Amino acid sequence: MILRTFFGFCLILVTFGVCQAQFFNFLNGFGRSFSGSENVINDSDEFLDEYDFVVIGAGSGGSVVANRLSENPDWSVLILEAGKDEIFLTDIPLIASLLSITGYNWGYKSKKLKTACLGLIDGRCNIARGKGLGGTSIINFLLYTRGNKKDFDDWESMGNKGWSYEEVLPYFIKSENCSSCEDIAGEFHGKSGYLNIEHPGYQSPFVKLFIETGMDMGYPNNDPNGRNGLGFSRVQATMKKGLRCSASKAFLKPVAHRSNLKISPQSRVTKILIDHQTKQAYGVEFIKNKQKYTVRARKEVILSAGTINSAQLLMLSGVGPRSHLEGLGMEVISDLPVGYNYQDHMAMSTIAFLVNESVTVSDLTVQNPIDIYNFIARGKGPYTIPGGAEALAFVKTKYASKSNDDYPDMELVLGAGGLNGDVIGGFRALLGIPQKFFDSVYAPLIGRPSFSIAPVLLRPKSRGRVSLKDSNPLHWPVIEPNYFSEEEDLATMVEGIKMAISIAHSNRFQRYNTRINPFPFPGCKHLRFGSDEYWACAVRHVSTTLGHHVGTCKMGPMGDPTAVVDEQLRVYGVKNLRVVDGSIMPNVVAGHTNAVIFMIGEKASDMIKDSWKGF
Repeated sequence: MILRTFFGFCLILVTFGVCQAQFFNFLNGFGRSFSGSENVINDSDEFLDEYDFVVIGAGSGGSVVANRLSENPDWSVLILEAGKDEIFLTDIPLIASLLSITGYNWGYKSKKLKTACLGLIDGRCNIARGKGLGGTSIINFLLYTRGNKKDFDDWESMGNKGWSYEEVLPYFIKSENCSSCEDIAGEFHGKSGYLNIEHPGYQSPFVKLFIETGMDMGYPNNDPNGRNGLGFSRVQATMKKGLRCSASKAFLKPVAHRSNLKISPQSRVTKILIDHQTKQAYGVEFIKNKQKYTVRARKEVILSAGTINSAQLLMLSGVGPRSHLEGLGMEVISDLPVGYNYQDHMAMSTIAFLVNESVTVSDLTVQNPIDIYNFIARGKGPYTIPGGAEALAFVKTKYASKSNDDYPDMELVLGAGGLNGDVIGGFRALLGIPQKFFDSVYAPLIGRPSFSIAPVLLRPKSRGRVSLKDSNPLHWPVIEPNYFSEEEDLATMVEGIKMAISIAHSNRFQRYNTRINPFPFPGCKHLRFGSDEYWACAVRHVSTTLGHHVGTCKMGPMGDPTAVVDEQLRVYGVKNLRVVDGSIMPNVVAGHTNAVIFMIGEKASDMIKDSWKGF
C-alpha cells in the first residue's frame, strides 16, 4: 500500500506535467510495476546448455505454455522475450494508447497502400505490437471477447479436428477468473483461472443509453462471451482491482519461483536451429545484453512470437516460401506459405460526437486529484476504463451472412471520449493521425465534451502478407496488410459507420443534444459530408488497425496448400517445432483476439503434454 501510494503521488505530478522526464526515467530503471512487485522476475545472464522446452515470446500464448509445461517438475522450461518487464504505466488501463510511443511497442509500420491509411502519417499504417513480458497484452485495450461460436466450428469444418466451439470452450473457462463479473452467463465463465476478468470501475451515462438504444433496435443486453453472439453490453476486460492483468501478471509472475522455469527478458531470438538432414528443431540462437547465446531444446521449440515475428523467425530459419527465401540467398528447409493469410480488424476510431454536458472523459477532465485518488486508493474511476472503451455491440449489417442469425459482421465500441479530447496526443500517436489533420478536424473543439462509437470490421475478406526484407534478423519484416483491397470490406465498414451515427443520433442520446463533429476530413472535403462516398473516402484515409493481426502461420490439414501447421500446431516438415499464438488462426474471429490466444495457449499446452506423456 505504501508503494502504491508513493506511485500515486508520482502519477499526480506526471498528470499535471511536473518532472515527467525524471519520473519516466525512474520508472524505466525501476523495471517492474508496483502491482506486481511481490512477483519479481529474477533476471540473469546464466543459462543451462539445454532445456526440455524453449518458448520464444512471452505474450498471451507463450506465457500460458511456459506456465502449464513447468507444472511438471521433471521438465525444464526456458521462455525468451525480446522486451523488458512491465512498469507502473503499463498497469493503468485508461492510458493504454500512450504505451504505443514507448519501447513496449515494436513500432512496426506497413508498406504504403493504395487502399488504406492514405491520410495517416507518411501514408503508412501503424502496426502496434507489444514488446515486453506479456507481449501485446501489456499495450492492448484489455477487452476480453472470445469471438463467435461459428468461428471455431468453421475452423473444425476446414479440417482442424478438435477446434470446434464445444471443444475449445473448456480452455476459455480454464484460463479465466471472472468471479467479480456482473450480469454474465455463469456457465460460460471460469472463477479459478489465472487470468482475472472484470468490468471497469467507472461507467459514464452513455453506457446505459447505448445498451438501451441497442434494445430499441432489437438486440439483447447480453454477455458477449455467453450463449448469444449478437447484442450490446458493458465491456469485460483483463483487469484486477482496476489494474491491467497482462499475460505476464496472470501466468508468469505467479509461478516465477518454480526452479524448473527460467524467464529471460530482453532476449531477442534471431534463429531457430533446425538440423538440415533430420529436419528437427533442436535449439535457438538469441542475443541478450549484446552477447550471443545458443541453447538446445531436448523436446520442443515452441514459437509464440506473434503473427508478425513468428512468421519472420520461421523464414529466417529456413521455413517459408521457397521462391522468397531463395531470392534472398537463404537455404530452404521446409517450403511452406509462411507469411501469407495475414488478416486484421480495421476500425474507424476518428468519429467524435459532441454533447452539451461535461459527462465524458478526456485528457483534461481526468487531471484532477479525485479521479487520481479513486484509481490509486480504490481501483475505481475513469482511469480504469480500458483504453477509454466502455461498452460494445456485436451487430449485423446488410452484408452479413443470411445463413446464420447469430453471426455478426460488425462491432461497435463505445468510447468515453472523442479525439478532440486527446490533448496529450497518445491516441492519435497510436493511430498515426498527422498534426495537420488534428488541427483541422479536432483542435477547434478542444475542451468540448464528446464521446465516440467506433465501427470495427469483424470478418474482413482482404488478405495481406508478411515477408522478409533481407536475411538480417534485426531488420524489420515487410508488412503488406492490403486493408480494403476487397470492395465488400469497404462497403461493410460504411454501413457500420452509418449504424454508429444512427445510435448516437437516436432519441435516447438527444437528452445531451448529441451531434457529429461537423469538420470534414482532409482528403474527403470534395465529397458531400455524410454521404456513402464521403465515408468510403474517410475509411480509406483514416481507418486504423485494432492490432488483431492473425493468420500468417495458418492451421490446416495435411494437403491444404495454404497451411503452415497442423491441428496439433506442429510445423509441417519440421519435427519438434510448434507455433502457439494468433498466427495459427485460419480466419480471424468475430471478436477481440487476446482471449482466443490465451485459449490457444491452454489447448496447445495439453496437446504438448499428451505428446510427451511417458517420455
